[in-house]
Amino acid sequence: MAAAPAGAERPVVIEARGVDKAFRIPEHRVDSLRERATHPFRRIAYREHRALRGVSFDIRQGEFFGIVGRNGSGKSTLLKILASIYRADAGRVRTAGRVAPFIELGVGFNPELTARENGVLNGVLMGLSLRQARRSLDAVMEFAELDDFFDLELKNYSSGMLVRFAFAVMVQADADIMLIDEVLAVGDAAFASKCMDVFHEKRRAGKTIVLVTHDMTTVQTLCHRAMLLHDGELRYIGEPEDAALRYYRLNFAHVEAQLPPVSAGEKVVDVNARVLRAALGGARGDVVDRGEPIVLDVALEAARDLARPTFNFHVRTEDGRAVFELMRKLEVTVAAGQCVELAGPVDNPLVPGRYTLDLYIREDADTGAMTVQGLRLLHFQVRGAAGSHGVVTVAADVEPVVRERPA
Repeated sequence: MAAAPAGAERPVVIEARGVDKAFRIPEHRVDSLRERATHPFRRIAYREHRALRGVSFDIRQGEFFGIVGRNGSGKSTLLKILASIYRADAGRVRTAGRVAPFIELGVGFNPELTARENGVLNGVLMGLSLRQARRSLDAVMEFAELDDFFDLELKNYSSGMLVRFAFAVMVQADADIMLIDEVLAVGDAAFASKCMDVFHEKRRAGKTIVLVTHDMTTVQTLCHRAMLLHDGELRYIGEPEDAALRYYRLNFAHVEAQLPPVSAGEKVVDVNARVLRAALGGARGDVVDRGEPIVLDVALEAARDLARPTFNFHVRTEDGRAVFELMRKLEVTVAAGQCVELAGPVDNPLVPGRYTLDLYIREDADTGAMTVQGLRLLHFQVRGAAGSHGVVTVAADVEPVVRERPA
């Protein structure tokens, strides 16, 4: 769980009160000139979709704040209201400080202009002076790694190039508040790693970051607090683990949980377990030499009684590919407040590179319902000579033998 930012009474930099937003969606679209000519006076019926319903919350200076929820829950709409792209139908939103949004690919860019020209233009729009925007171009090019394409018109950029460029522009603007949508998923593994480094750097620097994402492990690793939206309503705001648990229930339970609305500041403890300790052993808990065993050292505390829980460890590459998993099951009930330790060596077939260790705790009820909690325990590195292909090495008793060609 991410520790709360120092200074619980830091000033509020984002204040939302009773935010409502609705969209009119046509019941029947007129897509052709023939339809328009045949039925020129046909009235188009609309239905109303309420994307947000009375959402209220505060975000304090220096918080890394997560917004989670299923598709269509209102996350991106809320972020666009915070960025002043949409106007709320009711309620109010106040922000204090310079805001840098990173919400949709291509928003704010002119595809007919080069990356260099767009970089200057967007830097100015984000609050930099013309001189500052021009001076930041070298840093933008270095971060985006697009030196050879900086004088190319953006309409010729791929989606991956565009997202790298847009993120680099936002980072160099160095705004007080960063609004980031899950569009980061477009980037490749190397870019995702650079983004994570930026998140950690901005977090340490006390910047305010609002992140919309479906990646609960990122929420649990980085966020001080998180909120869950469902059908446009605020269902929970508070600890990242609690928000993640409720999100998993909405997505993985056999029957969708009926979660009551939770007002800001209310605490509901209903998680499977809290991480007390997570390391790989050795002098550094995040570095393992190639071929050396991965020594797990994990301790969990049950927040409530857990009946015969299952623990699934997943090792993944930086781009999220599962490499291998390890499952262990307890055939007893763990009482609330008791600790579960999972420690010991695991064979290490991984080639040098960066990986993540995730843990999924599952509890199956007699009714068939399932409770799942996902935790990102840590990022770690396998150290060794580069140049290997694939993600694992295997032992094999295969030797080359030279023989004469049979007659």
